[in-house]
Amino acid sequence: MPISSATQPTQRTAAVPWPEPRQAPMPAEGRKPMNARLVLLIAALLPGMGQVLNHQPQRGAMIAFFTLLLGWVTYHLTTPEHSFLGRYAGGIFVHAMAMLDAYRWARVREEHYRRGAVPANTPS
Repeated sequence: MPISSATQPTQRTAAVPWPEPRQAPMPAEGRKPMNARLVLLIAALLPGMGQVLNHQPQRGAMIAFFTLLLGWVTYHLTTPEHSFLGRYAGGIFVHAMAMLDAYRWARVREEHYRRGAVPANTPS
């Protein structure tokens, strides 16, 4: 009696491993990274500039673009009766997340420098 294809066990495929997390690009060996609080201050003033200071210019450009885009979208989706914060909520949210991201990567860079560690993505 032949087994139908519906009752045959399916073959399992091998699990795909998770990619390694990306590390922040580090400055040239021996060169001290910018202070994380200064990066945070600059990131608070200019969307995406904190990422540029952390040697991530593409990420900074993307954040600046989405800050403007979502600010524009939420402005056009709200009415004039909403507050300034409500009218630009999308852009403000992206900007706030970008500030946290820039500070976090600046702290990582400072710690790598302080410990004298050379991250995996920089030449020795």
